[in-house]
Amino acid sequence: MAVLQMRVFPDPILRRRARKVTQFDAKLARLAADMAETMTAHRGVGLAANQVGVLQRMCLVRMEDWEEALVLVNPEVIRREGLREVEEGCLSLPGYRGMVNRAERIRVRYQDLQGKQQRLKADCMLAQAIEHETDHLNGILYLDHLIAHDQLFRIHVNEDGEVEYIPTGEPDAAELEAAARRMNNPPQVPQFDPSHGRPATPAADDATAAD
Repeated sequence: MAVLQMRVFPDPILRRRARKVTQFDAKLARLAADMAETMTAHRGVGLAANQVGVLQRMCLVRMEDWEEALVLVNPEVIRREGLREVEEGCLSLPGYRGMVNRAERIRVRYQDLQGKQQRLKADCMLAQAIEHETDHLNGILYLDHLIAHDQLFRIHVNEDGEVEYIPTGEPDAAELEAAARRMNNPPQVPQFDPSHGRPATPAADDATAAD
């Protein structure tokens, strides 16, 4: 297994739609294993193939208490129920978090690594992770789901080791690109927030803090 290079916004491959997988072979299984290793190395909950530069419709998710990742090949969310406001981050946009709307419950249809058709019902964080990763496979980022432009936050760790959220205003590609390149060691916060809490607006004195 190998740790693959993570593609970071605004890499154009993140905006491309992945192609349907038709060959279920050892090469696909090896890619899945490498993606699992990469996801672990970056402390992620989910990872889509185009995030590591491969335009195939495959993604992985692994909840904190799972021993192995769930591999979804050619996934399709076929039903959504309810709506909730949640905090979200992305391995391809390090150093940022945003508030988005996601379904409370979903049903997803996919194939496993042997090509067998599977169906899954998911709710809470699992549903959120699957929606996030299937969006990636369609060239969609969580930035496209922001509740409002002022609901994107830069993450800053202060001198006491506390994580602070700094509003950025409307997302700016140049700012995100520069921040991503600076963030060699991004703050270790969950990719998806299990508490679903809205980050508090920091005090004005914190507004000049950098990533």
